[in-house]
Amino acid sequence: MPEMTALGWFHTVLGILALLFGVLSFVQHKLIAWSHRPGQIYLIFTLITALSALGIYNQGGFGIAHVLAVMTLGAVGVGSAAEKTQFIGKLSPYLQAVSYSATYLFHMIPAITDGLMRLPVGNPIVAEIGDPLLRGFYIAFLLAYLIGAALQINYLRGRSVPA
Repeated sequence: MPEMTALGWFHTVLGILALLFGVLSFVQHKLIAWSHRPGQIYLIFTLITALSALGIYNQGGFGIAHVLAVMTLGAVGVGSAAEKTQFIGKLSPYLQAVSYSATYLFHMIPAITDGLMRLPVGNPIVAEIGDPLLRGFYIAFLLAYLIGAALQINYLRGRSVPA
């Protein structure tokens, strides 16, 4: 795997910070939202991370990490529109939650792939993209996303019930 560039380091550090603020938002507020400070920081860092990913071409061309960056930008756009305009009425908070949570999934796929293909330096854990260990992580992240989305939907349903 090629050496990390300055853009690669910037992207990686900001992505890690985004993930930490995403966890903080989930812990404090049970979801990611622009209306909460950790959610704002998560979304800003996520946008910058996705945009910077579009400038990284260490594999020779437009690849799956670029596709995930575009999907991240789309998910932030959809989630933001749902949060700010309520364009689908009572379902908007649910769309917001699943969209913003999808960005977390989209962070994790390239993060684990790059991490396992780079570390430890000189003897990475994974040598190729088709490694079963990576597939196991991808499945685990998808399941975590589905469970997290279900928990957020349940939380939102409970929040909308009059006391």
